[in-house]
Amino acid sequence: MDVLLLSRIQFGFVISFHIIFPAFTIGLASWLMFLEWRWLRTGDPMWMSLYRFWVKVFGISFGMGVVSGIVMSMQFGTNWSELSARAGNILGPLLSYEVLTAFFLEAGFLGVMLFGQRRVKPGVHFFATCMVALGTLISTFWIIAAISWMHTPQGHVLVDGVFVPESWWAIIFNPSFFYRLPHMVLAAFITTCFVIGGVSGWYLRRGVHVPAALRMLKLSIGFAVIAVPLQMLVGDMHGLSTLKHQPTKLAAMEGHWEAGPPGEGVPLVVFAVPNQAEARNDYEIAIPRLGSVILTHSLDGEIPPLSAVAPEDRPPVAPVFFAFRVMVGLGVLMLLLVVCSAWAWWRGKLGSAHLLHTAWRWMAPAGFVALLSGWYVTEIGRQPWVVYGVLRTRDAVSPLITRTEVLWSLASFISVYVVIFGAGIWYLIRLLQKGPEVHESAPDSEHGLKTAARPLSTADARDIGEGSAP
Repeated sequence: MDVLLLSRIQFGFVISFHIIFPAFTIGLASWLMFLEWRWLRTGDPMWMSLYRFWVKVFGISFGMGVVSGIVMSMQFGTNWSELSARAGNILGPLLSYEVLTAFFLEAGFLGVMLFGQRRVKPGVHFFATCMVALGTLISTFWIIAAISWMHTPQGHVLVDGVFVPESWWAIIFNPSFFYRLPHMVLAAFITTCFVIGGVSGWYLRRGVHVPAALRMLKLSIGFAVIAVPLQMLVGDMHGLSTLKHQPTKLAAMEGHWEAGPPGEGVPLVVFAVPNQAEARNDYEIAIPRLGSVILTHSLDGEIPPLSAVAPEDRPPVAPVFFAFRVMVGLGVLMLLLVVCSAWAWWRGKLGSAHLLHTAWRWMAPAGFVALLSGWYVTEIGRQPWVVYGVLRTRDAVSPLITRTEVLWSLASFISVYVVIFGAGIWYLIRLLQKGPEVHESAPDSEHGLKTAARPLSTADARDIGEGSAP
């Protein structure tokens, strides 16, 4: 392996680990905002119990997301200095805006949200929760703006190979931004939704925290029944945008190597083993014309094949092809589970639908897997470009870094991640096993208790409705 491939593997490892935590906390922050709002409106202590439980999960996940993100920014200097030198005029300000507008907002209110419930009035604490949730969405806005610009660059001029901003409006609101942002936000919300639903199904199968688990499961179903179909609609629109701006990536997603006879349309390749060396598919199973219907919304629509570009301009087809099918397949499974669950709920059978509880439990990580698969489709499908059509990835790697240095740093990252994040994930599992605690009354913030809440403690837990019947 050369320096370029090792650097790509290292960045891929780091970002794969990083992306799951911010995505999870984006949805979790809004979930916490909803829980606290319901508690303020109803006074029902179960809402507060659920809030106290999930805010612990949020605190740990948020911390691991921040730590893993710091490593990523360091790599722009060590492994990708040419990218920093050439595109830094654009990527630097966009990432700085994220720090100034989102990270400071989150950091400013996170302490109040985690530790201030017994020190400030409920309304003030709810405001802090809202600001943290808003901060996660603002952060998503800037990060997606930077990534989208790398896929559909515009609003700049090249001066001696350096990107110089000409219109920030055009840079931020580039052609793929309007599809990528809602696609990512919905993916984050659905990921969190299936974790909450999966934990609920787990509790229901064990017969613990039954009332709380049923409430969480109903909320998960109610949200997913809207969000999953909406995500499919947004994904379809995103696909049409990709066809327009990155047709080679779309051809890789579909395993479409050669154009067929005129008027026959494009088949939908259900399964195949892409053979990059021979520029064809092995063991292909395809449905005639269905690809045209999905990709162009017509029976005889055409998409540019991979043979339309030179072999050196094609992305690695196999990982893009399979990752896309994993993402779509999980989306279909999610939709089936949500429809069946909604049907059981409507018939009043949700509490005794043990098969559905088991299905939710096993689908808990589905959002993470779909999210990573979609990310691989997006980023591997962009290759061999780091700034699409303008700057190749091989020209963005640091010229002075050596193969040995990248190998050692990659091994170090893996070792440290196994220890630190392994401990964090182990503690998260402990929290989930413990479950929500009973809080019979509201926090007495009116009289200013001197003892702060302990959102990260699992001590002195009493389970809600443990062992009770549905």
